[in-house]
Amino acid sequence: MEANITQDAVGTHIDWSHDGVTPRMIDWFWSNMEKGFLLWHPAQHEPLQWAVPVRHGNPIGSIHIAPQTWNDGTRQNLYIRFERIEDVPLAVRDYICYEHVVIVAGLGLGEEALTANDPLGFRLHQYEKTDAGVVGKSTAIGARKKEGPEEGKVWAAHCIEEIGTWGDFLPQLYDLYKVVKNPAYNPFADLSVDGRGREARYRHIR
Repeated sequence: MEANITQDAVGTHIDWSHDGVTPRMIDWFWSNMEKGFLLWHPAQHEPLQWAVPVRHGNPIGSIHIAPQTWNDGTRQNLYIRFERIEDVPLAVRDYICYEHVVIVAGLGLGEEALTANDPLGFRLHQYEKTDAGVVGKSTAIGARKKEGPEEGKVWAAHCIEEIGTWGDFLPQLYDLYKVVKNPAYNPFADLSVDGRGREARYRHIR
């Protein structure tokens, strides 16, 4: 994987690319994170649980609990919700420039986060196919919790290590689960969008 970090007044951004990984594989991953969360970052992740499970065809509103320890030694038991594009701030939507989009909100660090309406911050992951695989961009934008350049660098280091492992396990895991036809155990959602920036809307999710 190739990756490049940039920062601006809004947040921290990582431009990345993979050979041999497809947008469909990454779309599948977001609805099946419990199957690969330890593989996504073996050194820092603990097993993932769904507080609000994914629905086949639509992960919006689902909440996963993602315990992890970042490079600075801080352990976080994060509650993270998949967001509707239309519901997030324009400052987040303005960065949408690729065909497949996931936006999640960090809600907090305990069960009280399940009713939180004031996210700590947002993460935007987006990607599209290339001749060799996929090209993408991941962005961290603070909200209730402000994220300066140093916090952004800590997140970026963790995120690059996560995304970097997709090439190691995702094609194989995706292929293995093709035999599971029951969508209750192997859900999928197409996360492609029409439009870019604040005009972007999911093509298949309403």
